[in-house]
Amino acid sequence: MFSILSYGRLVARAVLGGLSQTDPRAGGGSGGCDYGLVTAGCGFGKDFRKGLLKKGACYGDDACFVARHRSADVLGVADGVGGWRDYGVDPSQFSGTLMRTCERLVKEGRFVPSNPIGILTTSYCELLQNKVPLLGSSTACIVVLDRTSHRLHTANLGDSGFLVVRGGEVVHRSDEQQHYFNTPFQLSIAPPEAEGVVLSDSPDAADSTSFDVQLGDIILTATDGLFDNMPDYMILQELKKLKNSNYESIQQTARSIAEQAHELAYDPNYMSPFAQFACDNGLNVRGGKPDDITVLLSIVAEYTD
Repeated sequence: MFSILSYGRLVARAVLGGLSQTDPRAGGGSGGCDYGLVTAGCGFGKDFRKGLLKKGACYGDDACFVARHRSADVLGVADGVGGWRDYGVDPSQFSGTLMRTCERLVKEGRFVPSNPIGILTTSYCELLQNKVPLLGSSTACIVVLDRTSHRLHTANLGDSGFLVVRGGEVVHRSDEQQHYFNTPFQLSIAPPEAEGVVLSDSPDAADSTSFDVQLGDIILTATDGLFDNMPDYMILQELKKLKNSNYESIQQTARSIAEQAHELAYDPNYMSPFAQFACDNGLNVRGGKPDDITVLLSIVAEYTD
């Protein structure tokens, strides 16, 4: 029905939301201990009833990765564009290959923590250079925690994204990128006869941010299957159940969030964020949005190798 992705069993000494900015361990900068992420993930494929999780960290047409390097923890999510299925193309191949390539680049150290767009660009270029063309499109969101500077660097292309929660409030979030309603920015590879017709954005078009994080900060990274079905206040309610920063608690909360989003997606009477957005664009829509859902839930903690 679902699968759990896990990474990063760190010694987490932060009390969630409990560190004040006057605590010498809580501020940014290069002093003090190194930081790392304790991350757990959960997801559902839209057609999960018809089969189990595909090979790799993919939930339906979604894909994700979590990778550790000595200089940074890096994670990402991607949402393959399902419309390619109408042309005989498996949308999960593009998103899955993109995320696996990003993961390999991080593990090989071929990245700069302060430049997550660079990870996305190099990965996309490798896909373009494949001898056998890999057709498809995908949104993407990359999050990098620089261990020593205590800064989070992000790149988001499309309508996947992230939230940073501190003290029960959202203190940072990604901006959704849409060309028009339900048409997000996306990386694409099209057959030669369709180039210029298929929507395709450059990795450089990704929205990029950098900011300091504190011990105990919660970082939620997800595809639009979550954000289209759960508004912030519901997500924050679930995050309140996260009482400590051990891996098991994070895993349980990630699963709870994904399960609730999945249930709401199939509720025809629920006024979901997606339905509200559709109404704002002149469409008479109600109910959740059945979709693949990927959730990566992370806690900023002291890093131990």
